[in-house]
Amino acid sequence: MFGGFQPPQPSPEELRAAEAEATFTLQRAVATAAALYLSPFVIDVISKMF
Repeated sequence: MFGGFQPPQPSPEELRAAEAEATFTLQRAVATAAALYLSPFVIDVISKMF
């Protein structure tokens, strides 16, 4: 009933490319979250300097 068409399996190089893209996206998200968390502290320190 539901077993008709199956999509083709990705090649090993396609899997590596997708994994690299996912890793980069996750690293960028973590870096953005850290920057947003630290930005008020940085702004506060800079405003006290001037």
